[in-house]
Amino acid sequence: MTGPWNDLPALAQDILWALMLLSPALIVGGIVLRGYAPWPLVRAILWRFRGASALFVLLIAISVGMGIGLLAQERGLRRGTAQAADKFDLVISAPGSELSVMMATVFLQPTDMPLLDGDTYAAIATHENVEIAAPIAFGDSFGNASVIGTTADFARYLADDQIDGRMWQTAGEALAGALVPLAIGAEFHPAHGHGDSAETDAHDGAELTVVGRLAPTGTPWDRAILVPIETIWEVHGLANGHAPAKGTQIGPPFDAAYFPGTPAVVVRSKALWANYALRAEFTRDRETMAFFPGAVLAQLYRVLGDVRQIMSLMALVTQVLVAAAVLLGLFILSRLFHRQIALLRALGAPGRFILAVVWSFGATLLITGAALGVLSGIGAASVLARIVTARTDILVTAPLGWSDFHVLAGFLSVTLLLSLVPAAVVLRHPVVPSLRA
Repeated sequence: MTGPWNDLPALAQDILWALMLLSPALIVGGIVLRGYAPWPLVRAILWRFRGASALFVLLIAISVGMGIGLLAQERGLRRGTAQAADKFDLVISAPGSELSVMMATVFLQPTDMPLLDGDTYAAIATHENVEIAAPIAFGDSFGNASVIGTTADFARYLADDQIDGRMWQTAGEALAGALVPLAIGAEFHPAHGHGDSAETDAHDGAELTVVGRLAPTGTPWDRAILVPIETIWEVHGLANGHAPAKGTQIGPPFDAAYFPGTPAVVVRSKALWANYALRAEFTRDRETMAFFPGAVLAQLYRVLGDVRQIMSLMALVTQVLVAAAVLLGLFILSRLFHRQIALLRALGAPGRFILAVVWSFGATLLITGAALGVLSGIGAASVLARIVTARTDILVTAPLGWSDFHVLAGFLSVTLLLSLVPAAVVLRHPVVPSLRA
């Protein structure tokens, strides 16, 4: 039974599933409307009671838009954080909290971390399966931008080798992220620390010049300034990772005896399988910790999954309340034009025609409200995505997915079926008292 279904493309499955959810309402609508054209009368009723109808449509639109917007935003945030960790295959640090290290290295959240020494870094960098071993040094800033020390290889890898300008050549040069308000040729002094507690005059002797700008990555690194890691060490009065005889060398190889330490090393291996071997090798003792940021995010997603279930439950409860409000509202609206309905019945209009008029009136309001809800949901998700992107520097996009349309299809199907109830109740009202009223 599942074989043919599983053989269908994902898009075809989504379309068919949406049609199946809508099919009960479509079938009932086809039966109710068969042989009748109630639309001129429905338009007249809508115009006659346009104020109440507009409020009813607005209620539906707000409910649908809130549910769609929140769920789309959660999905977009999940996708954005996964993209942010895409370049960080493996991270090696001193033992501690994997989440804290990931937040510091991937999302550039300031935190205090123990350092790996030169011998440990040398063991990582010289491993036969390691292609890039980038030490990361942070703790300084310029305005809202973090100043991060690393290697040229990692800077190129982070921006897919797309650099406007050129790579640094000396310890006094820097690369600006795509969102950093510094043009090529601009000079700046890094501050020690971040935010309001940053010591702006701690590194007055360090004057850095921007020589290139990195292509956008959609990650917090777009708001970072990358400098040679030797620069960070030197401005803090430490050795620069090289023996004095090597003068002003920039980049690896580093001398273990002159290596001041690094809180984390971002590793890119030569093959996918090698990542697992490296993780196992550098977690055998208690001196280092190796982990996949993607795996840490997966654990975080499990927590977010619970949040998503809560959000989905809230959206479902909202939809149920709106469905109840729809039913009650249709009862109220049908009472507004019960005299017109009674007149039609007195003139000999068939019961099924009356049913078609009342049901079509409710269906018009529901479909219009749902359509406006989709548009408002798209707008709300877009606004929320921009706010989250501006706050976190994680590129968040929240387009609607098929799951949103499935929820919408189910909501429409249920409420359109419920619309038969007030339509049937109208037929039970006695004609003469309704005319006298």
